[in-house]
Amino acid sequence: MPVFISYSHADKGFVDKLAAHLVKRNAHVWVDTWELNVGDSILNRVQEAIQDSSALLVILSKASVQSEWCKKELSAGLMRELEEKRVIVLPVLLEDCEIPLFLREKMYADFRSSFDRGLSAIVDAIAKITNTDQGRIQKGNGNTDWAEDWRFDENGLFVLHFTVIESSTDWPFTLLTQVTLECNDVVTKRYREYDNLGLGWMGRRVLTEALVDFGDADDIRVLLEDQFPQVKKALLKDPKSKAEYNITVSCRRLGEDNGKNQLVNISNYLKGIRDMMRATSKRPTPEERKKIRSLL
Repeated sequence: MPVFISYSHADKGFVDKLAAHLVKRNAHVWVDTWELNVGDSILNRVQEAIQDSSALLVILSKASVQSEWCKKELSAGLMRELEEKRVIVLPVLLEDCEIPLFLREKMYADFRSSFDRGLSAIVDAIAKITNTDQGRIQKGNGNTDWAEDWRFDENGLFVLHFTVIESSTDWPFTLLTQVTLECNDVVTKRYREYDNLGLGWMGRRVLTEALVDFGDADDIRVLLEDQFPQVKKALLKDPKSKAEYNITVSCRRLGEDNGKNQLVNISNYLKGIRDMMRATSKRPTPEERKKIRSLL
């Protein structure tokens, strides 16, 4: 889900600079001049973007606080805050101006004296919705926390690793799952090509998609009967490209024993992680898309 930037076109120079800095930090941003094409319905596209965004950056300037269009975007963001009971609207103060009434109690990112300090404040505020390497999936009374890490092993082969912890107020225990994807030389070479172009994040996304596809096909589930970890291994091959992935899944139960067996759906974990990555990942810039095409 992108970060929507609401602004007056009088402040376009500042917004382009801000958006470019956020993209460099892997944020997925939505700016009208970047997204709209000739013939698009401006009203429909903007409404959809605000509704689908993870946050609304409201640029406050003398021009924007007078703009009727900006007022409507702000109202839409504040309505979402009321409905979803979470922070959606993030004020950004570009210059001294009359701050709208419903934003006066909010902390804002202050760009009046320092661009870098203002940028740092925004990056901190949107970290949890732009970080594609870790996250929390909330469902019912429970949370699934996950983190991704990666390395090259002693043979120089690429290894992608996920750690997942699931807990619930309904359970006296916690589930710990680790999924490791060990790549052969063909896959490692392809990942290095992405990484050398500054697109390591995209290379990891491609591997995660492959892992989820495998989980969909095999429906990975683990039955836990006691505190000992249960381990499953699999070898995934693509005869055409000669890509190979050694997959290891380890799952165990920690905490109190409730006297019952626990069936853990690993495939659902992987789908949840994949979906969150899709939602938080930035879109490749035109320059990055050109680089990606060069690899295909």
